[in-house]
Amino acid sequence: MTLFFGTFFGLYALILLRAAWPRPALPALTDFPRVSILVAARNEAANIGRCLESLARLNYPADKLEILIGDDASTDGTAAVVQRFIAGRPQFRLLLVRQQLGTARGKGNVLAHLCRAATADYFLLTDADMVLSPDWAQAMVAAAPAGVGIVTGITTAEGPLFGRMQGLDWLFGLNLIRLLTDCGLPITAVGNNMLVTRAAYESIGGFEALAFSITEDLQLFQQIVAQGWHYRNLIEPRVLGISAPQPTLGHLLGQRKRWMKGAGRLPWQLGALFSSYGLFYTVLGWAGLLPLSTILLLYAGKVLCQSLFLAITLRQAGHRERLGVLLLYDGYLLLMSLAVLAYTVWPGAIEWKARRYTWAEG
Repeated sequence: MTLFFGTFFGLYALILLRAAWPRPALPALTDFPRVSILVAARNEAANIGRCLESLARLNYPADKLEILIGDDASTDGTAAVVQRFIAGRPQFRLLLVRQQLGTARGKGNVLAHLCRAATADYFLLTDADMVLSPDWAQAMVAAAPAGVGIVTGITTAEGPLFGRMQGLDWLFGLNLIRLLTDCGLPITAVGNNMLVTRAAYESIGGFEALAFSITEDLQLFQQIVAQGWHYRNLIEPRVLGISAPQPTLGHLLGQRKRWMKGAGRLPWQLGALFSSYGLFYTVLGWAGLLPLSTILLLYAGKVLCQSLFLAITLRQAGHRERLGVLLLYDGYLLLMSLAVLAYTVWPGAIEWKARRYTWAEG
């Protein structure tokens, strides 16, 4: 028992040291290459306005920007919202996606169309419910020197307490991925805040050449890395994106069930880190195994380590959160982990953008 908890907290100490270790700043971008920003949208009338506003405020030469929005047969007036916004803004263009390219479906199909329409050598991908930092485009491009094919920024969420807990989820998971990436382990890219070079994208034949997947960002990342391209995961204020939170528990469970489909293809190191949490609570909660005072001490130590990790991540991302919310996060994480596992194994289709997919798909 002593060995297990000693290993657990020793590993956490190493994670904290690695997370706090200073990293070289991104180089200043002196030459601004042309970039194509690609936004896949389906039934996003309520959110896409804030995304477009943030893209219109980017600190990047307007004549070097091409912003393409693909409407995926929306039924809620998304296309009309986009058309009103882009009127008089020549760097924006709306594409109505109604045809399937190759094996691509859903969001991957929209992105396949957008990549074909794009004219730049850098593709910046984001979601219609995201708000990006004004320096997002130049910081992401600065992180992609020759040989780097794919870059991921950092994401959080805002709103009421439920949304802010989701934001901590984003930060917690993405910083763990960044730490493993820094150790040379390819984990994943995240499609709501991602750069892909044209050369890397075309080296795999594009989305239309890939088998359909409901976790298209992970699939794209793995294929690009397999071609020998380098990758980077970043945490800094200039690459921070703010996602609209899932509005209800049902929506959140549906999102996480889709994510769990891709979890089986992630490297074992990430799975081992998350599994250690489950084992920690299994041992801690085993009836009669430990005295109450020891249980409380171990739990307090775990919450302290986790809160420190989140505080480091928040500081590096240029975001703020109250200490009380950080302390509440552990209870949220435990309950959501149990709920997601139960919801994932429960028979039923995966709901994604008002479409249904079977578990076997992708």
